Amino acid sequence: MKKWIAATAAVMMLAAGCSKETKNEEVQQHKEKEVEDIEKEEVAKLPYDFPLTGVPTEQEPSRRAIAVVVNNHPKARPQSGLDEADLIYEVLAEGDVTRFIAIYQSEQPEKVGPVRSAREYFIDLALGYDSFFVAHGYSPEAKAMLERGEIDNINGMQYDGTLFKRASFRKAPHNSYITYENMLKGAEKKGSEMDKAPESAVFLSEEESDQLEGAAAEGFMVSYGPASFNSIYEYVPEKGKYHRFTGSEETVDLDTNEPVLIDNILVVQMDHRIVDSAGRREIDIKSGGKGYLFQKGKVNEIEWKNEDGRIIPYNGGVKAGLVPGKTWINIVPSISDVSFDSQQ
Repeated sequence: MKKWIAATAAVMMLAAGCSKETKNEEVQQHKEKEVEDIEKEEVAKLPYDFPLTGVPTEQEPSRRAIAVVVNNHPKARPQSGLDEADLIYEVLAEGDVTRFIAIYQSEQPEKVGPVRSAREYFIDLALGYDSFFVAHGYSPEAKAMLERGEIDNINGMQYDGTLFKRASFRKAPHNSYITYENMLKGAEKKGSEMDKAPESAVFLSEEESDQLEGAAAEGFMVSYGPASFNSIYEYVPEKGKYHRFTGSEETVDLDTNEPVLIDNILVVQMDHRIVDSAGRREIDIKSGGKGYLFQKGKVNEIEWKNEDGRIIPYNGGVKAGLVPGKTWINIVPSISDVSFDSQQ
């Protein structure tokens, strides 16, 4: 009998403890929800939005956008600063090698790189945001554009070892880096104004974002040829964002190991043409064409147009709004270069 009493008491104590623990968990969850609701209310009260992310901010955005050409060779990975870009274009250079045009406005990365050389269509894309343009090297056509002053810029060919620094842990041409501070110093040297924000993109409200329709697309791949340059995207519902991989390696920041998280992925078909023996290309970024827009784990077929230098998606003849957050734009020779996860 004493054993049963002791056992019964133990069970009662355990039940009481579990009940208390459950109650504590419920209280904690309630507190977390209250904090989340307060944070949402505070964000909703902020009077301004960043023009390229649509994310609310307390002060009126006034910084000029900066576009940096970032190396995507396997020897340049992982890169620095990609996770802080508002918008990134991924586009072919020579061969099957892609490069990034990373555009910064809402955030100021400590450093960006490795920085790589310019192509004329990189400059055209940067001009769509009235960007200050940063690259290290150039094709003959891009050099002519820069020398004509078609875009405010600095280049590592003139500032190697001063504004641009070489990392000792990588070999050239995969080791050129620049800090945000040095970008501003370069702009000052060139007499470039840096206090005018770009025009705002079109963004969806929170309610519109939550009600997005489309086919399920929680996993897909954009093929550029070799597996080492294929972009793979996986949607994480808990975060409401896409993670990006190149092959089996996640795209993360070199210094922080933070992943690149993306809210909008726009894949657009453009005509590509090889123009010289080095394999340089002309890419028609002006004529418009087919594409896909991925948001919130869903995809819609779209048509894209070039409006004042920007690549803009249209759905059913209406401009498609972006989910507030980061955007990635993959430019491909054929829309058939996109393949969907067969397990969906």
